[in-house]
Amino acid sequence: MRLRRKPQAQQMVRKHPRVILDPERVRGYWKAFFGNNHPLFLELGTGKGQFLSRACQQHTEINWIGVERIEEVLLHALQKADETGCGGNLRFLWLDAKKLDEVFAEGEVDRIHLHFSDPWPKKRHAKRRLTDRRFLEQYRRMLKKDGFLQLKTDNEDLFNFSLEELAKGGFQVTDSTSDLYDSSFDQENIPTEYEEKFTSQGMPIHFLRARHM
Repeated sequence: MRLRRKPQAQQMVRKHPRVILDPERVRGYWKAFFGNNHPLFLELGTGKGQFLSRACQQHTEINWIGVERIEEVLLHALQKADETGCGGNLRFLWLDAKKLDEVFAEGEVDRIHLHFSDPWPKKRHAKRRLTDRRFLEQYRRMLKKDGFLQLKTDNEDLFNFSLEELAKGGFQVTDSTSDLYDSSFDQENIPTEYEEKFTSQGMPIHFLRARHM
């Protein structure tokens, strides 16, 4: 996706009421922040926000947080949330995924969603993939025991890489398929914008769910 830079995007993100600008202060107290004991689900990389805008309405019993480091992308997600009338169970962090440890305490997160993350296809860039073992170490600290990581991608190489890294990184892959829309997992699926584009072109969507052991 070619991004059109918006000089005003930073200011608009900073002023938006759904954005938590100092999330470090909430570390360890997210349930108190939301004012309930609902599970906490993260989406790392929000895209234009379609998944979260639908998920927060379909699952009001869950607290949702979208994490995005690029302000123009985050702005799209914020606008989508406003358009669809999401309630107080959806918030956003303007944050690089490398800093998640600074924001979430051990065992504080119930589920992490990775949707069509950058595959970083060159081998020398493997450590930038969001399922590289360095990121998985962070996720394991953040996730409660028996918490889950879910991934969707159109990229077969990233999918296979993720399966291997998860097996080595303290996760148990409980569900996986190389064609989401030809599986029973489709019944609970909430599509992203990318996903709808890829499926309209006949491209298979790879899906996996892995449990923190």
